[in-house]
Amino acid sequence: MRILAVLLASASLAGCAVGPDYIRPNVALTPAFMGAPAIAAEPTDSAWWQGFNDPVLSALVAKAVAGNLDIAAAAARIDQSRAIARSAGADLLPRIDGAGDVTRVSQSRDTPIGRISQAFGAPRGYTQYSAGVQASWEIDVFGGNRRRREAARDALASQVADAGAVRVAVAAETADAYLSLRALQARLDVASRQERIELQLVDVVKQRVGQGIAADRELNRSQGELEGVRASLAPLRAGIAAQLNRLDVLVGEQPGANRPILQQAQVIPTAPMPSGSAAPTDLLRRRPDVVAAERRLAAANAQIGVAVSEYYPHISLSGLLGVASLGTSNLLSGGAVQGSGGAGLRWRLFDFGRIDAEVSQARGGRAEALASWRKSVLTAAEDVETALSRLEEARSESVALDRQVAALTKARGQADLAYRGGVVAIIDVLDADRQLLAASDRQATVKAEQARAAVAAYRALGGGWQSDAVVAHQPASGKRNG
Repeated sequence: MRILAVLLASASLAGCAVGPDYIRPNVALTPAFMGAPAIAAEPTDSAWWQGFNDPVLSALVAKAVAGNLDIAAAAARIDQSRAIARSAGADLLPRIDGAGDVTRVSQSRDTPIGRISQAFGAPRGYTQYSAGVQASWEIDVFGGNRRRREAARDALASQVADAGAVRVAVAAETADAYLSLRALQARLDVASRQERIELQLVDVVKQRVGQGIAADRELNRSQGELEGVRASLAPLRAGIAAQLNRLDVLVGEQPGANRPILQQAQVIPTAPMPSGSAAPTDLLRRRPDVVAAERRLAAANAQIGVAVSEYYPHISLSGLLGVASLGTSNLLSGGAVQGSGGAGLRWRLFDFGRIDAEVSQARGGRAEALASWRKSVLTAAEDVETALSRLEEARSESVALDRQVAALTKARGQADLAYRGGVVAIIDVLDADRQLLAASDRQATVKAEQARAAVAAYRALGGGWQSDAVVAHQPASGKRNG
């Protein structure tokens, strides 16, 4: 009757689990980003990099998504978490094991049992054969194992989201490295053109010195300017080599593998207008890092239930059914059948102090996870605002630089004609050269910065990541047990 009462109580409590039920937290955010006008009101394309209309860039990002080693490592972590979740689910089911053994016993004649056996003529040694199945089941009365399974599933969902964050990051970093490469190549082209212009100027000054029209100091100044331009080429070439190597590693290949298709300079692609939702609250489901942080919070909440369940008794059932015989010929006979069954109780009655500490640790873990989630939300909003601001200001600067370069190009031509006519000194031409070089260099840099800001905006907005893979592993919000 007592066992029956325990089983009935277990059945009545089976639908409940100790510990707090998870409720998804809220955070106060503004209705729209300050830079919302820079966002196109349309769904984000998961392959947003194709909006740059650059086949080389699209091919590189596709290779990176397929071959990047960080993405491969993230996929392996998902497999590990999925196995842990399956194991946690298996703890809720009965365990059934098969067993069989053969035991040879040789009894000592100098023990009391041995002497009694000898007195009755029993053999000193015998061989026993046995086989059967044994089962055990811990009844999850108070939900500790269910909370453990819940935590494992939430941890799996966080790993899926983390893998999405890695994919978004790899795609964005590949695009950023490619745009940085094109910017350096454009700047190298600007400096190389300026080198040729300075070389032509040196030839003109040499002719004028030979004709006695110009002094040697003008030649020295022009040659000094030429060497300064040549010196600026080295760091640009070094930067190009570094970006080429970086791109190779991002796509999961040895440095130098993609150099043939990248070493030829190409026009910096025009930045597309980022698309997506301008509502900050949408970041809670669009940013994989925010989703991962929220799932870790859910897992930490479930761990409190795991710890609290240790205050309560653990009830288990066990049973054995098999056969045992002193000979194989009788092993399957009715007389060889044996069985047993029972119930067990484990209760940490005198260990509540340790359990208190474990519960406090679990609550501290939840508080830490909540703070991390809130920080991830604020960081995501910061990333979006910063990227949109960079994009808008880069566009404004680019327009102004286009006008500046056009004006300085005319001014340089006018200064050259005036110098050849003896109207101005060489210093006026050199000043015009320096101003034009600086403006042209900045023009190439800002055009790339504009494109890189668009990449940063796509990344900040979630990069076209879809949360469907995580939703499949997410328990419903609000109370789920009880």
